[in-house]
Amino acid sequence: MQRAGTAPVVGGLSMTAKRVFLTWATALGGCLLPLAAWAAESSAGSGGSNHGLNLTTAWPGFVALALFAGAYLLVVLEEYTDLRKSKPVILAAGLIWMLIAAYVHFTGVSAGVEDALTETLVDFAGLFLFLLVAMTYVNAMTDRNIFEALRTWLAARGYSFRQLFWITGFLAFIISPAIDNLTTALVLSAVVLAVGGGNRRFIALACINIVVGANAGGAFSPFGDITTLMVWQTDQLGFAEFFRLFIPALVNFVVPAAIMHFAVPAGAPEASENTGHVRRGGYAVLIAFAATIATAVVGHSYFGLPPYLGMMLGMAYLQLLMYYLMKTAMWKDEALAAYRESDEMTPPDLVRHEEHGDSAERFNVFGHVAEAEWDTLLFFYGVLLCVGGLAFLGYLSVLANVLYLQWGATWANTAIGVMSAIVDNIPIMAAVIQMKPAMSDGQWLLVTMTAGVGGSLLSIGSAAGVALMGQARGYYTFMSHLKWSWAVAIGYIASILVHMLVNAGTFHG
Repeated sequence: MQRAGTAPVVGGLSMTAKRVFLTWATALGGCLLPLAAWAAESSAGSGGSNHGLNLTTAWPGFVALALFAGAYLLVVLEEYTDLRKSKPVILAAGLIWMLIAAYVHFTGVSAGVEDALTETLVDFAGLFLFLLVAMTYVNAMTDRNIFEALRTWLAARGYSFRQLFWITGFLAFIISPAIDNLTTALVLSAVVLAVGGGNRRFIALACINIVVGANAGGAFSPFGDITTLMVWQTDQLGFAEFFRLFIPALVNFVVPAAIMHFAVPAGAPEASENTGHVRRGGYAVLIAFAATIATAVVGHSYFGLPPYLGMMLGMAYLQLLMYYLMKTAMWKDEALAAYRESDEMTPPDLVRHEEHGDSAERFNVFGHVAEAEWDTLLFFYGVLLCVGGLAFLGYLSVLANVLYLQWGATWANTAIGVMSAIVDNIPIMAAVIQMKPAMSDGQWLLVTMTAGVGGSLLSIGSAAGVALMGQARGYYTFMSHLKWSWAVAIGYIASILVHMLVNAGTFHG
């Protein structure tokens, strides 16, 4: 059935979608085929990777690349095939590692397959727990009417769609350095969905702006992105040096936002009869969420603990808060029933308790856990295992070596940002750090920025984008983001040029 406002459908896909699909397939093929060629050129003298296998020129490596490319193409077509994005990448991940294990078994080569798989799984587990807690808090805040109350407040102030576009974008840019780009995107997308009132154009453009703003803001802070944490933890850059990227990151956000501004609807959200009252415990949930973020940041910054530990401790904050709310709601339910049976007048607080629906059964933290976007969480599992498999086969190390040895640091660091829009930026940055290329602080700042903001080129290029595809399903999609990738690319190039200008002194030595 054809959707309203879409191009005519021919053979299951619209003509526009087919053209975009062919363009994307060509681009992805253009990325993967040179990768195989580079591997073939350099494998003879590389002596293999430090661990794992060197099958970059053998048929298992080519099959793994084909599986990975095929899975991502199905992710691209999710809104047309209705095949959830987690399914193809989980299938590809399992087949890639089964292929590796079978090759090792039948050839008898020595390779730590189980250790490598376990290491990849540990990386996913940390991300999974972090995401799960963040999503649970977002669901709890939604249940307590936090975002509806904010929507009502914004609508009451008469902000237009274009003003809301800039307000949410700048909030994403400002908040993400303090917490992280993923959590920022999840929270603000919930606000946009509440404020947008179902306006598809506004929601899609606002989500793109949030992704770009959150990724740009996360690039100039050690806490803003996983890749910045990796660079900081390995002492490639000092804490204060990251803030040299503030102006380039701001340019990266403002340029595409200024271009998209004219496509944002000129009207304003419709007034709602809902007063947007924050339900009982809503502000306490906000305080618990802030305490959770603070716990994760302090634990990681001062005690060297992984961020997920602080987030899981914050889950306990929410559980205890929900327990308190449930118990007190039960007492109020009992008191309300007693007053109903008597002739006494019901106290105002119990009347409000009844009107707002704050009965005991509504305070269930496990219900908020169940409402998490599990398709997104499983998608991350598939992606990290797919990329871990390709790294085990030697592709990422070979690619990083070829880039820095043949292209030079500036072009290599620029290309890494583009590749991070297709392949997860975490293993790419890990490969760069493991190589320890002889680079100036300016080049380390450049690769830190490009690996972070390059993911904004595609919706699947960053954790923020992937999470929003689940959070704003049906509004923010791969195709809606791809239509504005050219504007994001202009901001990407502009930020690199500005960095090379304002931080020129860091490129020496």
